[in-house]
Amino acid sequence: MKMVILILKDSDADDVTQALTADKFRVTRVASTGGFLRSGVVTLLLGVRDERVEIALDLIRAKLPPLPTGEKRATLFVVPVERFEQV
Repeated sequence: MKMVILILKDSDADDVTQALTADKFRVTRVASTGGFLRSGVVTLLLGVRDERVEIALDLIRAKLPPLPTGEKRATLFVVPVERFEQV
């Protein structure tokens, strides 16, 4: 299992969240601030089975095409999960 951590602009978060949940990914959305001028950003957290990681990343990339200016639209981390438990 992997934890996908995605930090993106608030204006992009709804499209990405809807695409992920439509494909049965569970998403936790955390409002946060960061960057120059402390603009609104969102952190999305996804617990993803190993075999579905690339599917999730493809969905994210499809919803965040490159900007003409070359500016990056998101920061993405894929972190291994040693233990997963629901209580």
